[in-house]
Amino acid sequence: MFDTTYIDNFKRYLTDVRRAPANTVTSYISDITLFAKFLWDGGEGDFNGVTNDNVRSYVSQLQDNGRSPATVTRCIASLKAFFSRIIDEGFPGPNPAAGLSAMIAEKKPPRILSSAEIGRLLEQPDAGDIKGCRDKAMLETLYATGIRVSELIALDISDINLTTGMMLCRGGKERTIPVYAAAVKAIQRYLAEARPGIASAKETALFVNTSGERMSRQGFWKILKSYTEKAQISGDMTPQMLRHSFAAHLLENGADLRSLQKMLGHADISSTQVYARVVSQQLKDVYDKTHPRSRR
Repeated sequence: MFDTTYIDNFKRYLTDVRRAPANTVTSYISDITLFAKFLWDGGEGDFNGVTNDNVRSYVSQLQDNGRSPATVTRCIASLKAFFSRIIDEGFPGPNPAAGLSAMIAEKKPPRILSSAEIGRLLEQPDAGDIKGCRDKAMLETLYATGIRVSELIALDISDINLTTGMMLCRGGKERTIPVYAAAVKAIQRYLAEARPGIASAKETALFVNTSGERMSRQGFWKILKSYTEKAQISGDMTPQMLRHSFAAHLLENGADLRSLQKMLGHADISSTQVYARVVSQQLKDVYDKTHPRSRR
């Protein structure tokens, strides 16, 4: 059970000391409670140990889910105020929301990895050992399905049908997603050769850490960053970039927006249309650079 002590104390501070308006208190507490749920659902536990990466991942998820810039900006302000206050009360710093600017709420076009970069990333894990076999299966699953990292670590063994190549995603909006053959093969190998040596028979999680427990969001981020460096992919890498790349690459190869919307679990198709605009801009850039008469 998530410890709400910090949230309760912050609410009293806003109400009794700051004398904040009731709607402000409600908004701040709602923002912080949703962030706490994000941590809990992702296997991070409570606020102890929360990092700047956790906060940035949450903000990215809000944007990915189509939240308005105003909502994301307010959420950032809520988290900054919350952590600043509890640090004053003795919570170990530094402030994990520090450095986040309201400018992050101005949604930028998602960064898309090239097919070559994806290929290099997927080649990095050594499937010959237990950890590499597991990591290969996780990376293949993310790129095959476009699910969020929170949905990846929420998967149970029963959610994947290796015979039909279909996966039931329950971590966000429940949906069934196809899984390409290479990813199915990687999962099959992981289940046969790696997972039995790590997890107990009672553990239901599909992907587990080296202690045999469900993989955490923070644990996966560390794994991804390690392979990103080995693959020599420049810039900051996030799990969302695999999701963005999945979407853009499907559109480039003829997928329709409605089908993509269902696979991504978007409630509003406007969130999916972002990828169509990115693909269109990329095509225009290629045209402008390569057409012999484009600069005349």
